Amino acid sequence: MALKVTIIGAGSVGFTRGLMRDMLAVPELADTEFAFMDINAQNLDMLAQLVRRDIAFNKLPARITTTTNRRRALEGADYVYNVTRIGGLEGFATDIEIPLKYGVDQCVGDTLCIGGIMYGQRNVTAVLDFCRDIREVARPGALFLNYANPNVMNTWAANQYGKVKTLGLCHGVMGGHWQIAQVIELLVNNGKQKGDKGFKPVSHKEVDIICAGINHQTWYIQVRYQGKDWTGRLLEGFENHPVYRKTEKVRIDILRRFGYYTTESNGHVSEYLPWYRKRPQDIRRWISLDSWINGETGGYLRVCTEGRNWFKTDFPNWMKQDPWSYAPDKRGHEHGSYIIEGLLTGRPYRGHFNVPNQGCITNLPDDAMVEVPCYVDRNGISVPQVGDLPLGCAAICNASISVQRLAVEAAVHGDVALLKQAAMMDPLTGAVCDPPEISQMVDEMLIAQAAWLPQYRKEIPKAVRRLRSDKRLGTRVWKGAARLKTQSVAEMRRHAEAARQNAQAADKAAAKRKAQAARRKV
Repeated sequence: MALKVTIIGAGSVGFTRGLMRDMLAVPELADTEFAFMDINAQNLDMLAQLVRRDIAFNKLPARITTTTNRRRALEGADYVYNVTRIGGLEGFATDIEIPLKYGVDQCVGDTLCIGGIMYGQRNVTAVLDFCRDIREVARPGALFLNYANPNVMNTWAANQYGKVKTLGLCHGVMGGHWQIAQVIELLVNNGKQKGDKGFKPVSHKEVDIICAGINHQTWYIQVRYQGKDWTGRLLEGFENHPVYRKTEKVRIDILRRFGYYTTESNGHVSEYLPWYRKRPQDIRRWISLDSWINGETGGYLRVCTEGRNWFKTDFPNWMKQDPWSYAPDKRGHEHGSYIIEGLLTGRPYRGHFNVPNQGCITNLPDDAMVEVPCYVDRNGISVPQVGDLPLGCAAICNASISVQRLAVEAAVHGDVALLKQAAMMDPLTGAVCDPPEISQMVDEMLIAQAAWLPQYRKEIPKAVRRLRSDKRLGTRVWKGAARLKTQSVAEMRRHAEAARQNAQAADKAAAKRKAQAARRKV
């Protein structure tokens, strides 16, 4: 019997099309049935047209069905991908815009900080609905592969409350791995440039890492190249790299003060900590505007908005372009296809996944979701014991874990008190706002996001009454310290190819790959 893979939220053009390319590069998956599900029928139809054309071009027997009915899509599924954005860009905008009124400036706002906390409130309820359907209509033992953010909160809720085996998957470890290889290449060559006699290239495949922590705050605790540990020389390399010393100032400062490089992009990391975005006049000295991912205010919201608008406008031209070729050398680096391949064929795969801790990292709580090295083969998914994180790294992770735990419990139970405690405990939110401001900001966001928060339906009228009776605190009119204008379709037409690439790359993995490619040319 052929496998069935369901993708919930399949209308994501860049990400879903890439997942299909990755899976169908595996010969044993050539006759897989794929069920695409999305609540946006128009996006779903456009994406399916593109992928069906790719499949036909590659002469594969794989089949695609599309539906807006989730249970129908999940019937008999062996593997389920979650790539949803609950609330869409409308909800996402409130995660960015409302906090700005209270002085909270975020780059992404989908993992931690007040935007990530509220995104988690929208997501957790949906994820638990997905899990119920998986338990009831998918094939017994179906594996849930969660790519959606906030990754930790979603995966935590699915494993603990959804009772479905779930892996949280992210590309952050890979991006930093490639950066580290480039830094080692710089150090090894001691001033020699590509093309110089004796220049030695260094591939990330030659650099072995152990990375451990929590999603988006994972630490490269061991970096080995040619039998030596280079962890202690990374600061020297990053400080002297011609690009990274300008674009990764936050990550380099953390490396300088804590001794270890962290996985996530400069913009992401800056909003998880209390130090780098709390004073508006200081934000620009810590970030770079060469790419949104390096710290632009609301940068991810901007590129996603531009990408969606352009894709809808430009879709006929996409259909005129050459179909994608499926081949091993064109396969991407997202974990999902390699996990399915390993479980199905026994080919071993090593990647970093988000799993329940259960003693893997011994100085983080057992109930936390940790991102650690894992191994996959026909026997299943094996999680080795990492041991203790360095104390400073563990302290940063523990602060975030407390926020995540509170946010998950709040989302599951519709508990406003826990939700406001999560916001107060969040490092950046607490560095910028006092308790009354945080309380009022949460009330305002609950009201704005009511359509996606069924668990709070009894609490939202109370929030409305509080806002009417209390003195308004979130009255700042502010676009942020580093905001760039969202381009209209007419403006994007002037640079059509760049707009097309942006629409194709309106996911963070693609943005990182693009940035890495540009930096390799330096």
